[in-house]
Amino acid sequence: MMTHPAYLLIPDSFKGTMSSRQICEIMERSIRRLEPDASVISLPVADGGEGSIDAFLAAMGGARRHVRVCGPFMEELDAEYAVLPGETAVIEMAACAGLPLVSSHPDPERATTYGVGQLILHALHSGCRRVIVCLGGSATNDGGAGAAAALGVEFFDAHGRRFVPTGGTLGQIASLKMPAANPLAGVSLTAMCDVDNPLLGPDGASAVFGPQKGATPAMVQRLEDGLRHYSQLVTASLGCDAASLAGAGAAGGLGYGLNAFFGAEYRRGIDTILDLVKFEELLPQVDWILTGEGKIDAQTSRGKVVAGVARRAKARNVPVLAVVGDIEDGLQELYEQGVWGIFTINRRAVPFSQAQKRAPWDLECTVDNLVQFLSRIPPRA
Repeated sequence: MMTHPAYLLIPDSFKGTMSSRQICEIMERSIRRLEPDASVISLPVADGGEGSIDAFLAAMGGARRHVRVCGPFMEELDAEYAVLPGETAVIEMAACAGLPLVSSHPDPERATTYGVGQLILHALHSGCRRVIVCLGGSATNDGGAGAAAALGVEFFDAHGRRFVPTGGTLGQIASLKMPAANPLAGVSLTAMCDVDNPLLGPDGASAVFGPQKGATPAMVQRLEDGLRHYSQLVTASLGCDAASLAGAGAAGGLGYGLNAFFGAEYRRGIDTILDLVKFEELLPQVDWILTGEGKIDAQTSRGKVVAGVARRAKARNVPVLAVVGDIEDGLQELYEQGVWGIFTINRRAVPFSQAQKRAPWDLECTVDNLVQFLSRIPPRA
């Protein structure tokens, strides 16, 4: 009896070109055209930035919740988060504190994560017992103080006046007071990120990400000084020295604030997703895994989508093929982690502006060629 092949599609987005959901649709279309009876499972994923909610909902189902919250400069705006099966909320911090919201006037000294705390609070009041906060794409550098304030932490200046600190006013905090009742008691809080930067120093939030948010060199130094003062005060007040933890510098220090005040666990984005979709349970029914991202390089092996998928699939000896845009050198570690082959969709030597427009077609042609080859290999027993 002939066995039909089974494919698992789990790509990251090609930033600025194709969403992970669009990539899955193109891949499946190619597979169906060449192997109409194949089994295809699509799991769009994201790395914690914009599009994470869409990826989770496409992979797992669920519903959107629309909320009126504060934006990057405390202006009111409409934001949304997702509620997945199992009373799990997924919140993109970029939905209310993201760089696209301030693209014409970025100012990390003024920007706040207050709206992120409001989204978390709404999810808790809606009955969610697990909250995942995606830390990509921030416009902020407030160390999560804004989110903490929305969740009940009080900050006071030298005159005893309560205020909501931003990146530029962290140095004015003289004292803080935790809420009488922890709003996150009994709730699993995960900070989902794909960077391992600490809060401070040359690899910290201000130095590395501040310039991307419009910070001048002088502003970077002010932001760094503010975060240092803030973290020292938090350590003295709570006995929690979390500034050096890998991931504390994510999203302008939001990772730090969520951990220091509310005990958030840092998780790589892909590991969080693979756990939620019960990835290991899918592997026995899969012959081939197609994954990918816009640019694959040595950094990919540090825990991004392709590496995360490959490591887990390798334990079950399931072949992983990466379909990508650009390929850089230094990929041996990816092969050792479980990637069987890497294939670029760049079929012609053209400028990026042209390649970007033809990317969906080039992806489809590349997958066509790949499936033509794979269809001639007998499925695993």
